[in-house]
Amino acid sequence: MYLPSQFDPKNPQVAIEVIQAHPFASLISVDDEGLPFVTHLPLHLESAPGEEGTLLPHALLGHCARGNPHWKYLAARPQAVVTFMGPHAYMSPKVYPDLVRVPTWNYVAVHCTVQAQVLDGAEAKDALLKQLIADHEPAYADQWRGLPEDYTGKMLQGIVAFSLEIISLQCKVKVNQHRPEAHARMLEVYDAGSPDERALGQWMRQMGLGA
Repeated sequence: MYLPSQFDPKNPQVAIEVIQAHPFASLISVDDEGLPFVTHLPLHLESAPGEEGTLLPHALLGHCARGNPHWKYLAARPQAVVTFMGPHAYMSPKVYPDLVRVPTWNYVAVHCTVQAQVLDGAEAKDALLKQLIADHEPAYADQWRGLPEDYTGKMLQGIVAFSLEIISLQCKVKVNQHRPEAHARMLEVYDAGSPDERALGQWMRQMGLGA
C-alpha cells in the first residue's frame, strides 16, 4: 500500500490490535487467467513471541467453501495478499482554521503478504474451526462438539482450510497526524459522529493527538 511515514505506526502490536478487532478480511490472489480473485472471510491470527516479551504477527488461519476455487488458486500460486479494514470516515475541511483546504478520508488498515498452505485433513480443519469459534462465540464450542459425527464430518468435507504465513506486513493509521492545527476540532467532530468516527477519535487519543 501507499504508506507515507507519518501514517506508519512502526509497531507490529498496532497491526495485531487492528486484525483482532477487525478479523473479517479480504484474501486476494491470482486466478487461472491472471486476474485478482478476492474472497471475504474471517481469519484467526496466530502470534509468535518477539523481543522483550512482545508478540509478532505470524500466521493467519481460515477456510473457504470447497466449491470456492480460491483454495485451488492458493495451492497453485501460494503467495497472496490479505487486507483488513479498520474504522474509516470522511473528514470535512471545516475542521481547519482556514478555508484553503480540501476534504480527506481517514482510515486504519493492515496489508499482509502471505505464503499459503492448504490444509485439507479433518483434524486440521476441526482445529481451525475451534479457533474461530473461540474468537467469535466461545459458548458455541460445546454445541459443535455435541453434534452428530456424520453431520460434522459432512460439514468438514464441505470446506478447505489454509494457513497463511505472514512474510511481510504494513499497517496504516491515517488520522491526519501531520495536521495538528485541526486535531482538537477533529476530535469534536469524531466524538459526535458515527461508530467509525468515534473509533477514529479513539485512535487519535491512543496516538496522543488532540490532547
